[in-house]
Amino acid sequence: MPTRPSARKRLRQNVRSRALNHWRKRRIKDQVKSFLKAIQSHDVKAAEAEFRKTCGILDKVACTSTMHRNTAARRKSRLAAHLTALKVAKA
Repeated sequence: MPTRPSARKRLRQNVRSRALNHWRKRRIKDQVKSFLKAIQSHDVKAAEAEFRKTCGILDKVACTSTMHRNTAARRKSRLAAHLTALKVAKA
């Protein structure tokens, strides 16, 4: 355990930020899973709705220090490619 007051505060801050980052990343993973499940079921309307939710969460997390904005953009692009492939297959 740290003995200096500044080190104690730093430890408290690290624990809090780690928990917050974990929660944000868990939200992203859960939402991506639900989107991919909609893709697997070949339901275009559900997939579009899940895609919008996923993009919203990614944009919110990209505004923080949890995830870089380019990482969020790359993930959105890859998920959009899945959605486009589903739409082409349905047409």
